[in-house]
Amino acid sequence: MGTAERAVAQSPALTGVFLAALGAIAFSGKAIIVKLGFRYGADAITLLALRMLVAMPFFLLLGAWSSRRQVEPVSAADRCRIVLLGILGYYLASFLDFLGLAYITATLERLILYLTPTIVLLIGVLVFRRSVTPRQVLALAISYAGVLLAFAHDFSIGGSNVVLGGGLVFLSALSYSLYLVGVGEIVARVGAIRLTAYASTVACILCIGQYLLLRSLDTAMQLPVEVWWLSLLNGTLCTVVPVLAVMMAVARIGPATTAQIGMLGPVSTIVLSMLLLGEPMGPWQVAGTLLVLVGVWVVSRKPSA
Repeated sequence: MGTAERAVAQSPALTGVFLAALGAIAFSGKAIIVKLGFRYGADAITLLALRMLVAMPFFLLLGAWSSRRQVEPVSAADRCRIVLLGILGYYLASFLDFLGLAYITATLERLILYLTPTIVLLIGVLVFRRSVTPRQVLALAISYAGVLLAFAHDFSIGGSNVVLGGGLVFLSALSYSLYLVGVGEIVARVGAIRLTAYASTVACILCIGQYLLLRSLDTAMQLPVEVWWLSLLNGTLCTVVPVLAVMMAVARIGPATTAQIGMLGPVSTIVLSMLLLGEPMGPWQVAGTLLVLVGVWVVSRKPSA
């Protein structure tokens, strides 16, 4: 194979790597934007509603496009499942995450959320009685030891509020893990893109409706203009863009490689939190981050033949 042929063959792979990295870095910016929004006086309910208000038109367009490509109708039973998945994976997980960010650093939030593969593994063991290998047990121990180190660093600064915030974010990770477990049963029937678009639209409606029930429109009109610009960035660059980028990356390089590149997420959160938020970064957080990355990498690897 000549140089030109090799370049053509490698192009989709290189594009996939770029898209996976873009998705991981863009999605990690969500916590940074939320923390900046708090500084301008907005609360979690308001920031979440504004984020979904911006993202909803994109998800509606994505759902319409995917429905035209996949004309098979969605059954009534699957529609109910999609609503439940939208509640778990995109509404409840996002709401708990935004609430927790008010009490902990962006770095600790990202590390807790990054435990999602280990939580999925634990659900399989506890609920579905799946077997666990010694390698997986070691990976779990490494991951949670890393979070404990980072948690201890934040606890020394924030005290009991860190316990509350960390608990809320862990519940967010649990909610999203339940979503991932449920997705596996219907994604083949509905299609990955259509499922993502429909479930995300359900979450958008719930988040906006929650704001209308608990807050007034006057409150939104009185927000600083910076909050609106941050929400525009959050709804596009940190919500819609990573969803599309990761889906396209999976199509080019597969889910395993995409997940491994996703390890850039916690690292980029650390860098952004130091540069944009001025959050302190101590040796305990560095060590905790490394342990979490190693643990998740081990638990995500396929066993060798």
